[in-house]
Amino acid sequence: MPSESTLSVRGSKPTPLLSEASHDGIPKRMEQDAKRAKELLYSNATVPDSIPRQREVPRLPPNTTREKFDAAMAELRERLGAANVEINDKPLVDGWYMEHPNTHDAFHIAHQEDMVCSAVVYPSSTEEVQAVVFWANKHLIPIYPISMGRNIGYGGAAPRVPGSVVLDLGRRMNKVLKIDGSSASCMVEPGVSYYKLYEEIQKTGLPLWIDCPDLGGGSVMGNALDRGVGYTPYGDHFSYHCGMEVVLPTGELLRTGMGALPGKDGADNPVWESFQPAYGPYSDGMFCQSNYGIVTKMGFWLMPDTGHKTYMVTFPRDDDFEHIVEVVRPLAQSGIFGNIPQLRHVIQELAVTGENKRKWYQGKGRMPRDVISKCASTQPCGDVAWVFYGCQYGDEISIESQMSKIRTAFATVKGSKFLYPDDLPKDHYIHSRSKVFSGVPVLREVDWLNWVPNAAHLFFSPITPTRGKDARIVHNIIDTLHQKWGFDLFPTLTISGREMHYITNIVYDRSDLDAKRRATGLMCELIAACAKEGYGEYRTHILFADQVAATYGWNNQALRRFNETVKDALDPNGILAPGRNGIWPRAYRGKGWEITANNRDAQGIFSLGSETKSKL
Repeated sequence: MPSESTLSVRGSKPTPLLSEASHDGIPKRMEQDAKRAKELLYSNATVPDSIPRQREVPRLPPNTTREKFDAAMAELRERLGAANVEINDKPLVDGWYMEHPNTHDAFHIAHQEDMVCSAVVYPSSTEEVQAVVFWANKHLIPIYPISMGRNIGYGGAAPRVPGSVVLDLGRRMNKVLKIDGSSASCMVEPGVSYYKLYEEIQKTGLPLWIDCPDLGGGSVMGNALDRGVGYTPYGDHFSYHCGMEVVLPTGELLRTGMGALPGKDGADNPVWESFQPAYGPYSDGMFCQSNYGIVTKMGFWLMPDTGHKTYMVTFPRDDDFEHIVEVVRPLAQSGIFGNIPQLRHVIQELAVTGENKRKWYQGKGRMPRDVISKCASTQPCGDVAWVFYGCQYGDEISIESQMSKIRTAFATVKGSKFLYPDDLPKDHYIHSRSKVFSGVPVLREVDWLNWVPNAAHLFFSPITPTRGKDARIVHNIIDTLHQKWGFDLFPTLTISGREMHYITNIVYDRSDLDAKRRATGLMCELIAACAKEGYGEYRTHILFADQVAATYGWNNQALRRFNETVKDALDPNGILAPGRNGIWPRAYRGKGWEITANNRDAQGIFSLGSETKSKL
């Protein structure tokens, strides 16, 4: 185990800044936030950043000899430049959110070395992306494109097929190509983070907002393509995109929407970022949560600046849960809520303080409910059960009219209490939430990861109707299984008028093989139990994609068979991200690559062995 002083030195190393031309760095205004977050995380670490690798390096792609791989890499270096092709033969470093790996999953749920790439390449343009795709088809080497690799909780930068070549689009393709004040839109490359887009818009002085998720370091494009969400009225990120440039698996170049119509004298079409469908079938959705193409440019709509008011509502009893959902539904359907609000259990008020679980509870296993209650009573929210975060938008009169309706509706839940930013200490989470609600990307959410040492997490994210009885069914399944497998339950419900994302965060120590085994078992049972009741995930970790895809099995897996038909037509050699989101090309299908509930140890990925503490 490393000494505390060693961990402290590593944790105090400055985080790269955007101003230093680090595409995945932090804005200067957030330098102290990053310093604090990093020091907290490293002070809670009990293992080194990396340990010597145990297996032969690099991990070769499937059906490729060392000789063929070396020759193919030499060819690629000649095309892209030696500095832009890196063989993955060095120690694997998990790092932290702002200094994350592009070689593997920092939050590895299997062995750290299981889901690794053979190499990482860094194209600088759409033309170089095409060159890599042509190369992959020639050598039949699978490539795995990432925007920035910060898809934490869902697999990060890890390729689904070990030994694939990661195509890191972020490092050298990170420009905000256009900001149009008149149409309130922009065009970005894959390496543009929410931090960067926000900073670039501020430089223009235009009264425009971005919409960002809980953490702002991820790719604007990557999050939208994975159907991520944010918290302003523009929170459905894919719905507010407009126009794409896509490299197909054969290397051919495609523009969707109005981009398919050349502008005058060959210029880009002037409404490429303004009108989504254009003419004919609307093809953009094919490139969302798929492996049908590599998006190299993407347009987005920006939100005009407006007034806003953040608030928090607390509810005293666990059993208020169904009533709250029933109150929210008509308000959401009628458009009263300005954004997609969140309902969280009070245990998260403890987690987002950044304090380790040991501060609150020294026992083993799951924190008892009476202990949560006692600890919550020491916090500004008090001894409550549920916490609702919302925000209203518009002028003062409009906001007050909206708030009046919301206060009246929530008053039907006995004991509910409204709190506003001015009512709470300056270090309370509501102030971070208020920034996110107004399009300002933050870092605070990473504090969750101090809950346990060497923390990592998995998201389980089923969709339910916005009905109390459905919410109760899913909640009871998730709560019961968390108890069975020994994990604290961190539920967050993002509630709209017709459906809810029930997002639970499974937090585990990635150095503890037993914790990883239990997290895997919990995840598999959650998927199966919720699907049995008709509730499916909208997004999942790469190692559970096959199981989730199989749950969408109506009419003898008609959807999966359709996806495979499209995949085989667009990617006849099966080189582009095979297995992503459970879509396997013909070359891999039925050959033991799928990981299902009945075949969880496929390829030995989940054969964690001893259930004792381990190094990484």
